Amino acid sequence: MKNWLIVLCALLGLQSVSANAANAFDHSAWNALLQQNVHLLEGGKASQVDYQAFADNEAALNAYLKALEGVSQSEFDAWPKEDQLAFLINAYNAWTVSFILTKWPDLKSIKDLGSFFSSPWSKEFVPLLGETRSLDNIEHTLIRGSDRYNDPRIHFAVNCASIGCPALANIAFQGDNLDSLLETQTELFLADSSRNRLNGKKLELSSIFKWYREDFEKGWKGYNSLEAFIHNYASAMSLPESVKTDLSNEKVDIKFLSYDWDSEQETIRPIR
Repeated sequence: MKNWLIVLCALLGLQSVSANAANAFDHSAWNALLQQNVHLLEGGKASQVDYQAFADNEAALNAYLKALEGVSQSEFDAWPKEDQLAFLINAYNAWTVSFILTKWPDLKSIKDLGSFFSSPWSKEFVPLLGETRSLDNIEHTLIRGSDRYNDPRIHFAVNCASIGCPALANIAFQGDNLDSLLETQTELFLADSSRNRLNGKKLELSSIFKWYREDFEKGWKGYNSLEAFIHNYASAMSLPESVKTDLSNEKVDIKFLSYDWDSEQETIRPIR
């Protein structure tokens, strides 16, 4: 009965994108799926995605994806930017889960869904806002490519289904929780010493900061350098005052860590 309630909730989203009075689109169906199938570890620094449970209840996921597909470009454009960004983040994450399920359980990494000539993120299979898009298009064109958002914290919200990426939150993004949830996800990622840490006097950071460094230097909240962004989250990383001073002066030695594309940790079904 519970599963059918989730399906019904998603189908209702097809009829009205204003089901939730506080938000432009009601993502409660996705929220319910996340709550059931994403298990937080280490206080939220990591998460374990129960893909088998998602597969067992794929009808509910497909109903939510159909609801996303039903939103037109004109409807989307009329929303506040917070609702737009929440919608795009959820779409990316939900379609990534759906993508994994196309070969589940016979894959070790999301990279197995690509080919020698193209990455899985460039495959066009997502019907969204009137076009068939790739995951890259959602992230790099709709989100990063729009001057409307300019929020580097999105890199800790979109989930690429790999060990190296930030944890998938078990709460759906909504317009009214966007800022607080982005902040939480950013702090949790930076607090994870397996991905970001101080090693002696050297700051070792995730390769995310190397690949998308320009996003952290575009002036969000006045931060025009990666060092300034990291300084803002020095407490989350438990950095000493001496390092904070060096960050302020942009005199910190930064090394970028290798990225783990393996999805094995994410796909283990938790014991219940």
